[in-house]
Amino acid sequence: MKALIVDNLSDDLSGLALTETPSPVRMPGEVLVAVQAASLNFPDLLMTQGAYQFKPELPFTSGLEFAGEVLEANPDSGFAPGDRVMGGNKTGAFAEVASVPAGKLSPMPEGMDFAQAAAMGAAYSTAFTGLVELCGFKEGQWVLVHGASGGVGLAACDLARALGARVIATTGSPAKADRIAALARPDAVILAEGRFREQVAELTGGTLADIVFDPVGGDVFDESTRCVAFGGKLIVVGFTSGRIAEVATNIPLIKGFSIVGLRAGEYARRFPERGKAIQSEIARLAEVGAISPAIDRVLPLSRWREGFEAMANRELVGKVVFEPGA
Repeated sequence: MKALIVDNLSDDLSGLALTETPSPVRMPGEVLVAVQAASLNFPDLLMTQGAYQFKPELPFTSGLEFAGEVLEANPDSGFAPGDRVMGGNKTGAFAEVASVPAGKLSPMPEGMDFAQAAAMGAAYSTAFTGLVELCGFKEGQWVLVHGASGGVGLAACDLARALGARVIATTGSPAKADRIAALARPDAVILAEGRFREQVAELTGGTLADIVFDPVGGDVFDESTRCVAFGGKLIVVGFTSGRIAEVATNIPLIKGFSIVGLRAGEYARRFPERGKAIQSEIARLAEVGAISPAIDRVLPLSRWREGFEAMANRELVGKVVFEPGA
């Protein structure tokens, strides 16, 4: 089969190659899946550099998540050959065939195609875990979403709006503002540069944001501490800016807000029943058309470099999806 293999770590993608390799052997408790689509996530890029908290042993097959059709499964797994499934593991998605534990798969939502399903899982699970599970989101709250052109940021905007939030989306690129507005349909799109607190205050009538969803970090996090309402939550999702911010503890003390760390995958591993419930609710929302993942482009896996470089160069508005069989 064809698979995108990381042989060595590099900053310029030189350690990756699309390679002919034996198909994986299904281990006990696993399900063998013919991958029809697999989406690119920021951790995939970081793992090629050795810059992510999870550092798989070399060589490894890149890719966190996919959608496809079951080839083989134990009868007690809940899956059967031909089932349309979505999910994945920390690695292995960018290949024609993947073998993953049954617990890491779920049925595809009705009416959704493979590309959409591949683009939905990790992003929407992250958004739901942060907004609902950890922050107790309530309808009508103001949610400030940074990095709104990325897959996770767009998912957070989409989900928050579907749940009844008033959403302010931010971007570092003026050229992306109109596309974010069309895809995410927030109440407003603003530039996350300089002192944007005044814009947040004006939009919210002075109450500021009940929840700040921050995959960016750095200067954006620093200014976000000024944008959180009293008793609000600032969710640390990631550090796409490249700088891990620090905060003087008197700031959350005086303003009475909480800083919440979000690792959706770890949350689901520690609380598997909640993880299943999250996936079920996301699927329900997708089936009724309340949420829909935004896809920037669909590429054959042979054009993997184009997708990775577009992510590294911050060209995307939405997810990249690879089709291994194309």
